[in-house]
Amino acid sequence: MHSVVSGFLPIWIITAFGWAAGRFDLLGDQAQHVLGRFAFTFAMPSLLFLTMAKSRPGELAQPGVAVFALALVAVFAAGLVASARLYRRKKAEQAIGAMAASYVNSANLGIPVAVHVLHDTSFIVAAALFQMLFITPVILVLIELDVRQDTGRPWLRILQLPVRNPVVGASIAGVAVAALGWKLPDEVTSPLTILGGGAVPAALFALGMSLTTRTAADPGERAERTLLVTLKTAVQPLLAYALGKWVFDLDGHELFAVVLCSGLPTAQNAFIFASEYRLDTALPRDTVLLSTLLSMASLSLIAVLLG
Repeated sequence: MHSVVSGFLPIWIITAFGWAAGRFDLLGDQAQHVLGRFAFTFAMPSLLFLTMAKSRPGELAQPGVAVFALALVAVFAAGLVASARLYRRKKAEQAIGAMAASYVNSANLGIPVAVHVLHDTSFIVAAALFQMLFITPVILVLIELDVRQDTGRPWLRILQLPVRNPVVGASIAGVAVAALGWKLPDEVTSPLTILGGGAVPAALFALGMSLTTRTAADPGERAERTLLVTLKTAVQPLLAYALGKWVFDLDGHELFAVVLCSGLPTAQNAFIFASEYRLDTALPRDTVLLSTLLSMASLSLIAVLLG
């Protein structure tokens, strides 16, 4: 239990600082929006570029990553259908709902948990690589097709996405550097490392500030949040276990790593994406917070049963 809690502690502390800053108006009215934009436009792209540039795409070719990917895609699809059919969300918010239900916090929580519980970060790095390379572009394309639909030529806009969207552009550039085998000089990586180091604190700080404007959800909204949190903290790891054990014949440490990483809570990126595109931020904000809180217990249970 202590190993899991130690990974969560920095998240709660930084979020609490953000809440205090918003509650006592320490940074001004625009701070939450500015921090979110900073994370989306500068810090997150820097972190993604460096991560991708140092990655090995060949690490994706392993059974455990296939199980993780299948469970994630299945829950993502379920989130899309639920948002569309049950809660009548518009298409961009369907993508955010699906992201909230399935996109795991692989960086600032996944890596500490992997270090303390798995004693090995290789699987969580490969899982993060899958999310960045395949799931993030899909989410952003779905959002763009909705919020920019009045500008015409949708596929032209999609082709321009790497130029217009810093998250996608930075990820593609990083993959290109890795594929070409380039070693970047310190003059390039040092400022990007500093900027990338601000991605998680800025996102969590903005998330904490948003809590000061939280209003009571109606029964339909509470039901939607409950469904998304259940998909994230219970359905996704259970599906990963079923696929891993009975379809891919995984066992031991490999099965443990897949289930544990699938059970990680929703990444705060869902809140940042919603904020950047001026969508409903209450749903991803609450899903991030609730799934993070509940996963302290669920991840500990996974560690007891499979670890």
